[in-house]
Amino acid sequence: MDNVQTLALGFIAGVTILLGLPVGLLRSPRHSRTTPGMRVFLNAASIGILLFIMWDVLTHAWEMIDSTLEKVHDGASSVAPVIGFGALLFAGLGVGLLTLAGYERWLVGEDKIPLLGPGAMAVDELTLREAGASRLTGPRRLALLIAVGIGLHNFGEGLAIGGSAAQGKIELATVLVAGFALHNATEGFGIVAPLASDSDTPGWGFLLLLGLIGGGPTMLGTLVGRQFSSDPVSLVFLTLAAGSILYVIIQLVAIALRGGHRSVLYWGVWTGLVAGFATDMLLSAGGA
Repeated sequence: MDNVQTLALGFIAGVTILLGLPVGLLRSPRHSRTTPGMRVFLNAASIGILLFIMWDVLTHAWEMIDSTLEKVHDGASSVAPVIGFGALLFAGLGVGLLTLAGYERWLVGEDKIPLLGPGAMAVDELTLREAGASRLTGPRRLALLIAVGIGLHNFGEGLAIGGSAAQGKIELATVLVAGFALHNATEGFGIVAPLASDSDTPGWGFLLLLGLIGGGPTMLGTLVGRQFSSDPVSLVFLTLAAGSILYVIIQLVAIALRGGHRSVLYWGVWTGLVAGFATDMLLSAGGA
């Protein structure tokens, strides 16, 4: 299988993320009493989906360490690889989580616009305020962060597809593509769920950008995975994705708790978890 065919596999697996993105265009009537509840439900469902994805990512990451531990137990390997994999796992989680937390602090500091001119507004101050007005809203910023986390996750999935194709395991690669494509359809919904609380409906250009950030790395991963297979590289991207997704989950939980409607929150999280595990069951039934 050449690079073009491998890239096509990655494209098929990643492009389905676009199927869930149009949910970001949905709006309830402005004066409807159900609007706050719907926002809480969408955010909560996103939390459920992301919780499943984080569990799935960490499960795959831990499998590498667990298999190495088994070799140590059988006397077939030293403890050094375990220490190395463990360091990568902890570092990846820390970087994925704490980098986004630092980015958030930077954004908060950036939002404080200094008053440059006493009395009449200075020209520089007007420029700064115009720049501030053009910045992304909170919901769009959060949607971008979710897309980044899922993009890291999908890069790891692309590595698996590319590695299977490089080894000539076409049937396995095809099953992986079908499975990841199904997963990405639900991930698209998880990305745009925070946009339900945005005052302005996002344009198609912004939604396509989210899709590119979230689904594009699948194609890149297939090309990288076809060239070489590396457990440490896979572990790094899996743990970076898990740390990033954990950050986003914390943000979404804070938003959901402020929105009230606790019963809706619980139902939404349950719905998201069901969606994640149901798709994984379908994958397992298909042999993925």
